[in-house]
Parts: sequence; structure tokens; C-alpha cells
Amino acid sequence: MSYDPLDHDFERGMRNRRSVLGDAWVDRSVSNATNFNAEFQNLITRFAWNEIWGRPGLDHKTRRIIVLAITIALGRWEEFELHVRAGLLGDPATRLTPDEMKEVLIQSAIYAGVPAGNTAFTHAQQILREVGEQIGYTVAPMKPADTFHSGIGKEGRSSGSPSLHYSVRTPRNGKAPRHTIVLSHAIGCDLMMWDALANQLSADCKVIAYDHRGHGSSEKADGLYSMAELADDAAQMLRDLDTGPVIWIGLSMGGMVGQELALRHPSLVRALVLANTTSSYPEAAQLAWQQRISTVREQGIETIADAVMGRYFHDRFRAENASTVARFRERLTSTDAAGYVGCCNAVGTVDTTARLGEINAPTLVIAGELDQGTPLSMSETLVSGIRGAKLAVIKDASHVSAVEQPRAFAELVTDFIQTL
Repeated sequence: MSYDPLDHDFERGMRNRRSVLGDAWVDRSVSNATNFNAEFQNLITRFAWNEIWGRPGLDHKTRRIIVLAITIALGRWEEFELHVRAGLLGDPATRLTPDEMKEVLIQSAIYAGVPAGNTAFTHAQQILREVGEQIGYTVAPMKPADTFHSGIGKEGRSSGSPSLHYSVRTPRNGKAPRHTIVLSHAIGCDLMMWDALANQLSADCKVIAYDHRGHGSSEKADGLYSMAELADDAAQMLRDLDTGPVIWIGLSMGGMVGQELALRHPSLVRALVLANTTSSYPEAAQLAWQQRISTVREQGIETIADAVMGRYFHDRFRAENASTVARFRERLTSTDAAGYVGCCNAVGTVDTTARLGEINAPTLVIAGELDQGTPLSMSETLVSGIRGAKLAVIKDASHVSAVEQPRAFAELVTDFIQTL
């Protein structure tokens, strides 16, 4: 019977140890072994690095994050520094970006205490100064008052009248933005409907989300609005921010504004994603929008809220995601009635069909398979009118497809952006 001379537990542990900590550190540890501590080195290699790090239930990057958090909580700063350095310079599969490292430290500070978090930042920042050139990161002075929550963005207001409330998320990778993206919401919603997608896209892009006039924290204007006015509002905001051409992602009313923006201010639009939207409504639907205006004026938004939720989300989604629907319903009913009515007029009178051929920006049109508000035929009109436009249909999605099927929506958007 043959006998394998290798100790498999030891070799597997050593393989994991090298992957996580790097060859240089492991070689130094092994070379420093003596007859006094060699058994201990063997023990931790077999037990910690094979028995624990060798388990496939969590990837090595996740396990590294756990180690960082625990060493912060216990004040094990030598071990913490070891994993910070290896995490910044080591195997790409287990490496953390400086932004990810920062998030681990902030999260740990909440549960391990601010003093521990402060010490962790001191140790980690010193290592970043040492290795920054190798990873393309510079530790630079910055005023705490100039920072912002990365999951919300730096908030501001446009100079136009009415003034629009917006947020700007800068790329988390610390590099120049690959693109500037604008997210434009549906009627009766606000910029929060885009939070998940905005955070995903801001990994390497600048992402602007905003509230339409009369919605969220934006100002309202008296009277009924036109789609041209909503597009001009957006143009003023983009010029204030000096964005240059942007990728415009708009759903429902946001998609209508995107069309008008591309027609009225073509230099501001690099590409379009038009989701669950239309270039015009038939006469019966136009009359329905005018009836909605009358109902809201006479009886308030609460009267139409359930019907709107029925249009926004299909039956199964409403049954399985009651809290999400309740959140959107509350946003709708808390919207200023005058602002909502003004935007109803802009939506009900939208009419770009005859001008679609003038849009030159690359365009992706997204439709919801179950959308009753803007059915597939309306998306097909957009695709046939805009030169080179592509159509994608999301299964099991109604009108607010980005909320009902966020992964499918995000995948379509990211794949489209990759082509630009």
C-alpha cells in the first residue's frame, strides 16, 4: 500500500494561509519557526487555516472582513494590521478596496465602540500611506463637513425656479467617473425609488438622482405643467452641476422627461434608458389623466391611491411585498397635491411621437410584461421612432419595473452602459 508523505491538512492550510496573507508574510513566519514554536505554527496552519478558512460556506474575502471586525473589537492591533495590509495588497480574490476597508471600520465602530473604531482608522490610515502608491490611492486632507453619506449622496438644490432637490453620488472607487448618470422618477414617487440602483451604479460612475418639481423636496410651481417645463428644469440642474452629456435613466414620467430633454437640449444627453413610458397617449387615456386632475383637486390624492398602486404593481407583488407597496402609497399621498396635479397634466399631454426621429442618442427601451399603464405597444412605438433603439421586456413586471424586478432592471441597464 502506497503512503502519501504530505500532510493534507497542513498543505491545505498553508495554501489558504498564503492566499489570504501573501507569500512574503508566510515565508517570514515559517522561517522564524523554532523547536519551541514550530508545533504552534503547525497547529494554527492545520486548525485555523484549514479547518476554518478552508470551509466553503463563506468566501475568503468575507472571512477577512469578519477577522478585521473581531480584531478591532478585541483590540488585537498586530493581527488587525496584518489583515489590513494583506487585504489591500493580497490576492485579488480576497482584496478589499480602500472604500470597502473604510466601511468595515465604520461598521465596527458602531458595535465595538468609537474609541476602537478611531484606533482602527489610525492604524489603517498609516498602512494606506505606506502602500497607497502601489494601489493607486492617496490619503489627502479633507474637511469632515465636506463629506456625505455614500448611500445618499451630496444633496443640493438647482438654481432654477422652481428649485429642484437632487443628490450626487461620486464614484466609490475614488477614480474619475466612467459616466455621469441621471435617474428620473415616476409621478407620485421621489428620488428614493432609485436608491438601490444608484448605489450600484456609483461604484464607478457619478450618479445624480432628483425630485421633479412638486415632488419630494423640490419646490412646486402654480398651475399646470408641461413636459417641456419639466425638461427645462432638468437642463438647468445639469448645467448647474456642469455635467456635460449624461446617461439619462427615466421611468414613466422620468422617461418622458428624458425624451423631451434629448429633443430640447441634445448636448446634455449621451444616451437614454426609457423605462415603462410612452411618447403619447390615445385620446381616452388623455381624458383619464384630466379626470384624475379633477378628482385630486376635488377629493385629494388619497382617493386615487389604491388605484394607482394597482397600476404600479401587479397583484402578486402587492400580496408578497405589502410593506414596499405601503411605502410607495405613503409617498404618493404625501406628495403636494398641486405639484402632483401639475405633473399629471404634463404626463397626460406628452407628445413626442412625431419628433422621435430627431433623437440621436443611443437608446434602450424597457417594458414591463404586465404593464397596463404603458403597455408594450407604447414601447414598440418608441423603438420604431428612435433610430437604433433596442427593446427589452422584463417578465413579471408591471409599471414600476425597477422596483418589482430590480435585478433584471439593473442588469439591463449595466449591460447597456457597457456598450457606450
